Amino acid sequence: MLKTLTIDNYALIEHNCIDFAAGFSVITGETGAGKSIMLGALGLLLGKKADVSVLKNAASKCYVEGVFDVQAYGLQKFFAENELDYDDECIIRREIASNGKSRAFVNDTPVNLNVLKALGEHLLDIHSQHQNLLLNNANFQLDVVDVVAGNDELLKTYKEKYAVYRQGLLQLKKMTDAANQDNANLDFVQFQFNQLDDAKLVAGEQEALEAEQNTLANAESIREGLSKACWILNEGDNNVLASLKDAVTALTDISAAYAQVSPELERVNSALIDLKDVAHELDSHMNGVEANPARLEQVEARLNLIYSLQQKHKVDSVEALIALRNDFERQLTQIDSYDEDIANLKKQLAVQQAELKKLAANLSENRKKTAPKLVEELCGLLQPMNMPNARLEVKFDVTPTLTDCGTDAVSFLFSANKDQTLNPIASIASGGEMARVMLCLKSVLSRSLGMPTIIFDEIDTGVSGDVASKMGTIMQQMGKYMQVISITHLPQIAAKGASHYMVYKTDTADSTISHIRQLNDDERVEQLARMLSGSELTDAAMQNARELLKSN
Repeated sequence: MLKTLTIDNYALIEHNCIDFAAGFSVITGETGAGKSIMLGALGLLLGKKADVSVLKNAASKCYVEGVFDVQAYGLQKFFAENELDYDDECIIRREIASNGKSRAFVNDTPVNLNVLKALGEHLLDIHSQHQNLLLNNANFQLDVVDVVAGNDELLKTYKEKYAVYRQGLLQLKKMTDAANQDNANLDFVQFQFNQLDDAKLVAGEQEALEAEQNTLANAESIREGLSKACWILNEGDNNVLASLKDAVTALTDISAAYAQVSPELERVNSALIDLKDVAHELDSHMNGVEANPARLEQVEARLNLIYSLQQKHKVDSVEALIALRNDFERQLTQIDSYDEDIANLKKQLAVQQAELKKLAANLSENRKKTAPKLVEELCGLLQPMNMPNARLEVKFDVTPTLTDCGTDAVSFLFSANKDQTLNPIASIASGGEMARVMLCLKSVLSRSLGMPTIIFDEIDTGVSGDVASKMGTIMQQMGKYMQVISITHLPQIAAKGASHYMVYKTDTADSTISHIRQLNDDERVEQLARMLSGSELTDAAMQNARELLKSN
């Protein structure tokens, strides 16, 4: 239930903090006094969008906060799923800055508007005249039957299993489409795989082949260069190795007398040893390089095959070609396994469908058992409200396939007159009749556990007298099970509230300000008297107001 509502700098409201009571409360006030402003502020807490136009003072921030007692609503799971701190007392805050930016908080944790909307559905039901259009909605009508039938747990189980079933159907469609597509491409995929598989590609071979090709293509010049280097190092009258040997001998001869030359001697000797190794390795290279036109032809043919495959598949490495080959192989394996996978999934779906049909049958049985009781109760509530000949019927049709609610399609058939055929309620009920039907439906639903606070926004428009009194009695009865707040212009309804709040305006030198406050007993009598007789208070009106309160 809504415990406290605080509004700062919103429309005509400068600052207002009001505590709301449990049970049935009423809000009255002159037209234009600001009742719709209060509802607009509550709408911000329910996740509605807002902009700077709602700011009374454009230079200041708008602030709306609602404190709710949520212990009866079983919202622990919702809070956990949305990473919110749970407490039996929930504080929702909405702030709108002067630049139009909006922020929302639940128990001081920032949330987006989608979370706020989802939470708001559990906390507040603002029933305005346009909400009567819900009676046109078949889903709403089915929801009413389910609530009265107590189908909550059964429907929850069904919906969870149906969601899994729907995912399975989507998976089957994707799998079937993929199988059809892949089967259509089977010859293409098989050809691509065969071509790559026949190539017997090996990771790293391209680089090795390119290096070998370069060597074979330049064998003569390579041998010539190696031979020349070997001759310079090891042959000829002035070869490098002989010269180094002479240098070593010369330095060795003087090292005993001139020790300072020892480091240089070691370095020249080391160079001699290194160059001997180099000469030996160059000789080995020379022996390993020889012209081989046949091998060069083989290497170039292999490289041409690799290059053509790379160009065809738009890749630049053997490794990428191998990855493509493996992917084609996977596709072929997948095509082979589609039939088995599809058959297994169909069996699984058949089992799930059978289970869903059983649950749907249980839902349908409960609904059909409940429907006569619902009709009897609704007609019993409608007849005293100037609808003595009201008749209602819940019509059941079977849906061609399973839906997220089972296999029932429900429609409410209605007639307000004796000689009138039962027809869909939305097509024949007047606005006033639909308002009364909706009130009666909400009355029936109010007995379900965990119903949110309901605010009736002038649901009594177009009725008066005894009908208004009966509507007030229904709201009064609803207040035994939940918090009910009615915004009304009718004294017959206002007198039935356990608590009475008044919305009014005051003028200052430069602005008009809207307020809301709870009336005490004397103020309440005066307010009802004004509603009965107009602005001029008479003793008769005051006495009539006292009698009206006393009778309720």
